[in-house]
Amino acid sequence: MSSDATTTPRSEFTVRGVLLGIAITVVFTAAQVYLGLKVGLTFATSIPAAVVSMALLRAFKTATIQENNIVQTIASAAGTLSSVIFVLPGLLMIGWWSHVPFLTTFGACLVGGILGVMYTIPLRRALVTNSDLPYPEGVAAAEVLKVGTGSREGAAEGVFGLIAVVLGTIASALFAALAAAKIFAAEVAGYFKAGAGATGLGASSSLALMGAGHLMGITVGVAMFAGLAIAWGVLVPVMTALHPMPDVSVAKHALTVWKTEVRFMGAGVIGAAAIWTLGKLAVPIWSGLMSAFEANKARKVGGVIPRTEQDIPIGIVGVVSLALLAPAGWFLAHFLTGGPITSIATPLVAIGVGYVLIAGLLAAAVCGYMAGLIGSSNSPVSGIAILTVLGASLMVGVVGRGVIGPDVAKALVAYALYVTTMVLAVAVVANDNLQDLKTGQLVDATPWKQQVALIIGVVAGAIVIPFVLELLNRSNGFSGAANLATVAGAKPLDAPQATLISTLAKGVIGGDLNWTLLGVGALIGLALVAVDLILRKSSQERLSLPPLGVGLAIYLPSAVTAPVVVGALAGWIYDKIVGKDRMAAPAKRLGILIASGFIVGESLFNVALAGLIVTTNKPGPLEVPFAPSEHVGMILALVAAAVVVIGLYGWARRSANKIADV
Repeated sequence: MSSDATTTPRSEFTVRGVLLGIAITVVFTAAQVYLGLKVGLTFATSIPAAVVSMALLRAFKTATIQENNIVQTIASAAGTLSSVIFVLPGLLMIGWWSHVPFLTTFGACLVGGILGVMYTIPLRRALVTNSDLPYPEGVAAAEVLKVGTGSREGAAEGVFGLIAVVLGTIASALFAALAAAKIFAAEVAGYFKAGAGATGLGASSSLALMGAGHLMGITVGVAMFAGLAIAWGVLVPVMTALHPMPDVSVAKHALTVWKTEVRFMGAGVIGAAAIWTLGKLAVPIWSGLMSAFEANKARKVGGVIPRTEQDIPIGIVGVVSLALLAPAGWFLAHFLTGGPITSIATPLVAIGVGYVLIAGLLAAAVCGYMAGLIGSSNSPVSGIAILTVLGASLMVGVVGRGVIGPDVAKALVAYALYVTTMVLAVAVVANDNLQDLKTGQLVDATPWKQQVALIIGVVAGAIVIPFVLELLNRSNGFSGAANLATVAGAKPLDAPQATLISTLAKGVIGGDLNWTLLGVGALIGLALVAVDLILRKSSQERLSLPPLGVGLAIYLPSAVTAPVVVGALAGWIYDKIVGKDRMAAPAKRLGILIASGFIVGESLFNVALAGLIVTTNKPGPLEVPFAPSEHVGMILALVAAAVVVIGLYGWARRSANKIADV
């Protein structure tokens, strides 16, 4: 560690940085909520926020890389808390709400979000400082911040690095724009008969996902390839053969069975792998807690703690975490007031608070690990939401079993969804917080300042979300919601994740959920754990097959995971080729920056696309009338992706050699 890590004054946590971060948070949160419900996707906001921050703060001579990092940390709450839209619309769909109440929604986001920050503070040392997890988006954000600073200072590699990010950004944004215009197929896919069943594979036309694969590395890439092979090479063919659908196309047959059956098995794999991961993390998490207590003691006796290791003191973390249980209980009790299960409010609130406390802590650890493994954008928080709602519904159902009334079942489902919202807020903030702390570690930031910054972002996001959600409820409504008759205007929003989560809650409380699929998935997960253990032992830890990575590829659509696998393989091949060059290290760094640029470009494009969708009220505002056929679009996308990736990797290799001559 450099000697100035504890002594050099720097501009880091500033009023202008906080205000800029809040402004970006408000805009990006609104865009995230709308895009997530309208189109079914969200985007990572850390990197776009870093780019916007650097552009605006360049006018100030005192602006630093650490100040830009604080801005992106605050703004990252936009991509984080907006994930509660994967649950909350379910309360409108089941008819419990007719409108989105501000206080109730704000409370769930605020309490869960701040708990998410608190829970990850003792995890930082275990999962960031003392971990070899790749943190693809955290590394990408740090690289973007570094090259922006390096180019400003005139360093040769900084200049080439900035060019690398810009080239990757432009290529990715253009690629995404052509896909949005339908000139490139949005997905390259092929489905076919497999004996009595069906299968196939799809891959999004996304350079950002390929860039994420490069940053994740070959180990995660191999694990996700194994998951694809299990899902689409074994489970989908078998399950489609067992459940024939003669009246639908092969593609629809395969995708329907994956969505309704195989994906639940994937959730079971994630559950088993998550429990195993938690078991492995027990020792490092305990060590991190002990380190936090030791740091607190050193602070009290006047010991010097390096600035880059200064978290919010563990005593404050404990007090805040416990203090938040009071408002959590109040919001849960307020949710039940006046309803048909008010008579059992006390045990329900006690169970809800305990569940938020314990399940939130477990979800924070698992989501933090998943963010480190594959990045916060690709981390399947909906999978965690599935496991969370199953647990919440089971407990709520047991307590409410003796209550009789016409709306009791609906009230129990609604309460389970609200508790799930709080836990999900904990999980998604933890998912993002550790990614941000990894960025901070790489740019020499102060952890406690980042942690305070994220709390500010959580508060800003929690204020915005209820307003945007209610606006969409009034303008569009949600498919299946009881209040659709009162909604005038646009097409109802599908909100598929919220539909799935609310269906699960009704299935558990109604007693008609198929637990077999989850059980089969859990058995597959245990088998993958055994394979990973054998690989590690036989190769002296040189080889591994992270079971969580395999489970993610079973659970996530192949359209997401396939490009990640290709990107991991492409990055591995590139690193092998340049590894023999005299400027191997700069060449590898430029390759990382190209991949980072891919993520930046698509992220910025999605921000602009969200604005266009809102302005035009069209789901496809860039579609052109002269778009080619889907088959031609697939070929164009494949050829363009190959040309862009090979061409930019070649440029990076040549540029690395030029750095030596400068």
